[in-house]
Amino acid sequence: MAYRGFKLTAIWLLIAINLLLFVATSINPHLIDLFGLHPAGFLGKPWTIVTNLFIHAPFPQIGHILANMITLYFFGSYLSRLIGVRNFLIVYFCGGILGNIFYILILPPPLPAIGASGAIFALGGVLTAMRPRLRVFIFPIPAPLPLWVAIIGGFLILSLFPGVAWQAHLGGLVLGLAAGYFFRRREHYYF
Repeated sequence: MAYRGFKLTAIWLLIAINLLLFVATSINPHLIDLFGLHPAGFLGKPWTIVTNLFIHAPFPQIGHILANMITLYFFGSYLSRLIGVRNFLIVYFCGGILGNIFYILILPPPLPAIGASGAIFALGGVLTAMRPRLRVFIFPIPAPLPLWVAIIGGFLILSLFPGVAWQAHLGGLVLGLAAGYFFRRREHYYF
């Protein structure tokens, strides 16, 4: 669907849902309990393995959603052109779900898992496997870095912060690297 030059894509739809739920949880933080993934209570709320991908820390903690949505836009735009929208969505959701499974199984803290970071790391993993030398800018570094350095370095640095669901990042990254290897082999097969 297009409106005066703006085309509603899967990426813009994901961003819109995330932003709407960010506003909703900022107004009513109790929605985090309903949609966030609580490892101990997962069996009672199985939908949270997907819904938590759309929930971020409420206002004023805007950095969480801002970083994820900017990365979703840039990585998602490039990747959906590279592998197609359908495959992009499969990687996004499977990476987020595998990240959540890792979060549940590997040293789960008592905190709910929220955010699209596992899905975002899946996108980064695919791009790392398919285009490792692609140069990207990472704020505040003034020079472009190879994508693989940005993804692996970002994972390692973020893993050091308390309260960060490194398990979800790891699960998404593992799925993304495996999917990227698959797509790269298929790409070389056809070309």
